[in-house]
Amino acid sequence: MRLVMISDTHGKHEELGILSGDVLVHSGDFCNGFEIDEADLLGLDRWFGEQRFDRILCVGGNHDFAAQAKRARGERVFENAVYLEDDVCEFDGVKFYGAPWIPELEEWAYYLPDHDRQNKWSQIPADTDVLITHCPPHGILDQSSGGMSVGCRFLRDAVNGLSLKVHCFGHVHSGHGQKRQAMTLFCNAAVAGHDYDIEHSPIVVDLLI
Repeated sequence: MRLVMISDTHGKHEELGILSGDVLVHSGDFCNGFEIDEADLLGLDRWFGEQRFDRILCVGGNHDFAAQAKRARGERVFENAVYLEDDVCEFDGVKFYGAPWIPELEEWAYYLPDHDRQNKWSQIPADTDVLITHCPPHGILDQSSGGMSVGCRFLRDAVNGLSLKVHCFGHVHSGHGQKRQAMTLFCNAAVAGHDYDIEHSPIVVDLLI
């Protein structure tokens, strides 16, 4: 199964062109949270519809107020992608789980305080193969441009108790890249740089199933 992973497109997804594979994963921050506009969702949904995949999976990020509001109203966020918010999606024998929660940024979308966030991570099924979050686990591809580790400590604890094949996330633009730890491949798929311009290509991983 070919996974193509992106994150932090911040409204500039069209610059990535047409992508192809089996599953496209977007780990959030597809909107520009400085100007909340549901038109951002429509534009991304159209772009999703042009991509060449059997499944497209997406979680929200701290910029994605429009998606958070739509989901809170009980509305479908996308027509051409599966939006995951503490949800499972099984495809071709692989179990995906997605959740958007972030630490610290209290004024932003999908922020939860420590106790609530810890509870959310405890809900990740033990047999998850691919975990999709917006924020990284603490200490893994989470260094800010100032050199600080800004990932979630509770997410790290949860991941340490799982046997994941892949954990995909974004949020920390300067952390873009891949790192293998034990049996898990961690992927920070943020494609935007510090100035929100697209600087990186999607991460492509062929997952053996």
